Amino acid sequence: MDVFYREWERRSPGETRDLSRSRALADALGLLNPGVPVLVVVGSKGKGTAATYASAYLAAAGLRVCTVTSPGLRSDRDRIRVDGRALSAAELAALRDVLEEAIAALPPRSHGYLAPTGLFTLSGVRHAREVDADAIVLEAGMGGRSDEVSLFSPDVAAITPIFLEHAHILGDTPAQIAKEKAGVAGPGTVVVSAPQSAEVSEALGDVQRMRPGDSGLPLGLLPAGLGRTNAELGVVAARRLPGIAEPPPETLRDVLASIVLPGRLSWHDVPGTATRLLVDSAVDRTGVAAALAAARRAWDEIDHVVVCLPDHKDLDGAIAELEGLPVTFARLPWPRLGFTRPLPPAWDVVDAADVTRESLAALGRRVVVLGTVYFTGHVLGAVDASTERLFVTAAVRRPF
Repeated sequence: MDVFYREWERRSPGETRDLSRSRALADALGLLNPGVPVLVVVGSKGKGTAATYASAYLAAAGLRVCTVTSPGLRSDRDRIRVDGRALSAAELAALRDVLEEAIAALPPRSHGYLAPTGLFTLSGVRHAREVDADAIVLEAGMGGRSDEVSLFSPDVAAITPIFLEHAHILGDTPAQIAKEKAGVAGPGTVVVSAPQSAEVSEALGDVQRMRPGDSGLPLGLLPAGLGRTNAELGVVAARRLPGIAEPPPETLRDVLASIVLPGRLSWHDVPGTATRLLVDSAVDRTGVAAALAAARRAWDEIDHVVVCLPDHKDLDGAIAELEGLPVTFARLPWPRLGFTRPLPPAWDVVDAADVTRESLAALGRRVVVLGTVYFTGHVLGAVDASTERLFVTAAVRRPF
C-alpha cells in the first residue's frame, strides 16, 4: 500500500489525523524550519487558484517556487510543483522512499493517523529543500490550525472566501470555521483575507482586507468569474512575503498570461468527437450559477450537465440552479464521501467510473461538468487534458 495513504486506509472508525505525529515526522526530516519564506493558503473555495497566482507572481520575481496543492488534478504528481511544473514520476518515487524510511523510524502509532494531504505537504517542503527553492506556497488540505500547513509558521497566510463546509469537523458555523482556518497563523504571520461575509469578517478580526482591484493587474491577466478574487488574493499575498521585489512588468505579464487552471472554468474538447466540455470545480449554488453563466455566454444552449456533489457540498443549491437542464449525477466509490441525499427523479445516476470519453460524447456537443475536484480531475484524465504545467516562467521559454 502506498506510503502516502497507508495509515489513512488503515484508520479505525472515528479515528482522526494526528498532527503531533506529523510534527514528529517533520522534525525527524528536519523540515520544521524550511529556511525560506512560506505562504499558506486556507479557505473554503478557490485555494488552488490563489496558490497558483501567488506562485506565478513569485516566479516572475525571479524566485524558484515550490508549490503544494490538494488534491492532485490528474495524479499525485500534480500535488507538488516547481515553477508550475509537476513532479516527475522519479521525483515522486524518491520522496516516497524518504517518507517510508522516516515513518518506519517513528514510534508505533497508538491513536490518529498520518493524513495523505499532510504527507504530501511534508514531501513538498522536503522537495523544496532538495531543489534549493527560494519560496514555498502551501495550500491547506481542509482546515487551518488542524492542518499540517500550520507546522511551518507561515510568513503570510491568504484566506479565500469561507462558507459553511465540513460542518461538525471544522466548526458548526461559518464563524467557527473561519477561526479554525485563521488559526494557521503564527505570531509573526501577515494575514490577508479576500472579501468575506459579515459573520466571517467579524470572526477573522484584525486582518488585512483585500478589495477587488488591489492587485493592480489588468482584467486580461485575471481569470473570469469567481476565480478573479482568489487570483488577486494570491498576488496580493505574494507581495507581502519578506524580501520580494516587484517583477519587471513585461515578465509579470508574460508569466501570468501563461497560467492555465484545469478544472476551473476550463474548456476541453473530447478527443475524436465534436463534443466540447466546460469543466469547473463548483461545489455550491454560487459556483454552479457562475459556471452556467459562462457556458451560456459561449453557447446558445447547454446539451447536458454532469455533476458530482457529495453530501457535505451544497447539493440543494446546485439542484435549484440546474432546474430545467438534463443532468447526470455521478457518484464516487469512496466510503469517506457520502452520496445518500435524494436527487430529482429526472436526473440520471451513474458511477463516476462510467463517465468516460465515449459517454461524455454521447451527451451532446455542449456539456458542462461540475463538482468536487476529485471528479473533475477524473474527467480531465478521461479527455487527456494537460496538467503538467500551470504556468511558464521566462527561464523555461529561454532557448538552450
